Formats: sequence, C-alpha cells, structure tokens
Amino acid sequence: MRVTASSAAPPPAATAARVAVGDFGWGDVVAVAAMLVVYPFGEWAIHVFLLHMKPFGFRGRRVLPVAARAHRAHHREPGDLDMVLLYWWQVGLLLLVAVPATVLVGGGIAAAIGGGLPWGPMLTGLVTGYVLVFTYEWTHYLIHTAYVPRTRVYRSIWRNHRLHHFKNEHFWHGVTQNLSDRVLGTNPDHREVPRSKTARTLGAGPTG
Repeated sequence: MRVTASSAAPPPAATAARVAVGDFGWGDVVAVAAMLVVYPFGEWAIHVFLLHMKPFGFRGRRVLPVAARAHRAHHREPGDLDMVLLYWWQVGLLLLVAVPATVLVGGGIAAAIGGGLPWGPMLTGLVTGYVLVFTYEWTHYLIHTAYVPRTRVYRSIWRNHRLHHFKNEHFWHGVTQNLSDRVLGTNPDHREVPRSKTARTLGAGPTG
C-alpha cells in the first residue's frame, strides 16, 4: 500500500503547532537553513546504506530488509510507477522517526549552546523536513514519468538519477539534488564510468 491521506497528517499538524507557538525570528531562519544542509546527506545515506544494502547472514538465514527488497524491485522495473512512491510505513518512519530525531538533535545542540529548547524553531525545522520529504516523493515520481525537463537544475537531477538506474548504481545517489554526490565523490563524469551489469538487479539473483 502506497502513501495515503493519513500519512500526510503530520505536516499540517506541525504547521498548525508552529503558528500557535508564534514568536517567529532568526532562529526559524537558522532551522530552515540547517535542514536544507542536513537533508541532502540524509537522502544520500538512506539511499546508499539502507536501500542498496546487501543481504547478510543471520542465524543461517539470508536477510534483506523490506525497504532494500522494495528498492531492488524498483531498479528491476524503473518504469513501473506503482513502485516509485514510498509505502505508507516508509513515509511514517520518515515523518515520525527520522525527521523528528534530526530536529531533536539540532534542538539539543541549540539548547546546549543557548540554554533551553527552542520549540518554535524546532517546529519550523520539523515542517521544513516534512516539505523536503514530500518534495522527494514528487521529484522521484516525476523523474520516472515521461515529463521532459524544462529547467537546467531539474534536467541535471533527472539525468543523474537516470544514470544511476541505467548506467551504474554505485553513483548518483541524490534524488532531489546533486549536492551530496558532489561533496561525497559520487558524481563523476558519466563518460568515465563503465556501464554496470547489475544496475537493474543490484546484484540480486532471479528471485531478488
């Protein structure tokens, strides 16, 4: 089951809470900026270490997390739009665990520096994180449709993600941006990268 209306409940609630708290200021600007800096690397890390995770042995059994299995299916059939959007539980983990955890870490750092948790900016960071998650969903979906890029920025993102799927799965891990790949060394000149025989399978056998 893919994203449902209930999966989208946290963003409006967080937005309403931020408005209710009020007292907007420079802390909110810092919170937005911090999320914009952290998010690209979180997106990269999830893609590399979770979605592209290799099977591992546990008590004599071959284990592969369901998120990695779903991603392998997506690589096998990149044109199947039913496999592009995240499942409701994946969205739930991002909205209810990953984004809040990131905000709490940032709030803890701010509290250690200035004393007291900055609840207003923390809520702003939460809303920003939610916007980034849904930006990911829309961008990823659009890339896999027949929509033709019209801007230089989107064309660059579109090209890199398609290179990831059809040329070499070891590079170009960003989906909504190329910053993380550039910083972390996974954005090479595609002309210098060999075509991978496992780009569509991620090294899996016939049964995944």
